[in-house]
Amino acid sequence: MSKGIKKVRQSIEQRKKARGVPYSGSSKKQFTPPILQEEEKHGYAPVISDSGMTRERQNRMVSGFMLKGILSVLLFLGVALLWQMDSPRLQSSKEWTSNVLTEEFPFAKVNVWYQDTFGSPLAFVPEESKQQAEVAAMPVNGSVAESFQTNGTGIRIAPEGQTEVTALQEGIVIFAGNDRETNKTIVVQHPDSSKTTYGYLSNIDVHLYQHVSGNQKIGQFTPNEESDTVFFSIEKDNNYIDPVQVIKVDDVQ
Repeated sequence: MSKGIKKVRQSIEQRKKARGVPYSGSSKKQFTPPILQEEEKHGYAPVISDSGMTRERQNRMVSGFMLKGILSVLLFLGVALLWQMDSPRLQSSKEWTSNVLTEEFPFAKVNVWYQDTFGSPLAFVPEESKQQAEVAAMPVNGSVAESFQTNGTGIRIAPEGQTEVTALQEGIVIFAGNDRETNKTIVVQHPDSSKTTYGYLSNIDVHLYQHVSGNQKIGQFTPNEESDTVFFSIEKDNNYIDPVQVIKVDDVQ
């Protein structure tokens, strides 16, 4: 084969290489574009399972639970150790710890402090519930069927028929559900640290930690064979107060 023919063939092969066209005798494999799935055509990448990433995420979760468990144990041991020590310097710490573990959190009082400090209610308080001073009234219209002196903790009010149950004053609902003694019951905590309880209700229209305003409807009562009265009590500083002495008797119809 003449040198001229070889040069021509070499020139053709070089031009084919430049254009990416395979030529005879080439050792390179042809590139075949992948077939797109239907999801990929619309811009959704296929889900690729990565056992390594899943295992790492599980390890982080286990580590988090273990850390919380260790901190809980340390907190328990710290409180136990605090109560075992008789140093007078730790007396105030013991009293504070005892109050934190036994007393209810003052949601209503904190809400009032927050409004006074920052000028707006907390997130769980709706904007329209900024209150003006309201006249306290009995939660239902009716006559007192059982006095505080007879009951010892509250009074029983007998409405004439189906009626709405309203909150005595502004506060935060700290209980809304079934009570062993008073069945369907609502307990509202007020800014002055007092609590009012409304028992033997037919329906409950509020939920736990809901902010309520004075005279706002919180439930409903319909007399029936099992109960024809609503239980109502006022508690402050772990002592029950006669509602008739707090609310004007004229408000009870």
